[in-house]
Amino acid sequence: MKCLGLDLGSKTLGLATSDKLGVIASPYKTIRYDNMESLIDEVIDLIDELKIEVLVLGYPKNMNNSTGESVERVLKFKNMLEEKSNMEVVLIDERLSTVEAEKYLLDEDKSRSSRKKIIDAVAASIILDTYLRKEGK
Repeated sequence: MKCLGLDLGSKTLGLATSDKLGVIASPYKTIRYDNMESLIDEVIDLIDELKIEVLVLGYPKNMNNSTGESVERVLKFKNMLEEKSNMEVVLIDERLSTVEAEKYLLDEDKSRSSRKKIIDAVAASIILDTYLRKEGK
């Protein structure tokens, strides 16, 4: 079961993929976008190209469990992606995933410019890994 992890920001979408068995999550790439429609089309192309079976999207609740503008953007993206892909999108709580990704990259001694390029994909891999562990893989 090949999975695609997604970390949607206001300007970027971090992507991570699992192996074919759905056991290991790895950062894939980061897409910069200007409008959601073209972003959805690009994700649909990747789903087909990579033969993705499960979509996992980070759900950015606030630390106090409230929701805000980011959640609205994620839910809009989720609905558009489900409609165009005819696939269910699983939401996974992503609180602190970017903080964890930043810590990981600092521990790996990545420069600030290197971190900036890959942090969203690393955060997506943390979201995907959370899903895989939750599913008991």
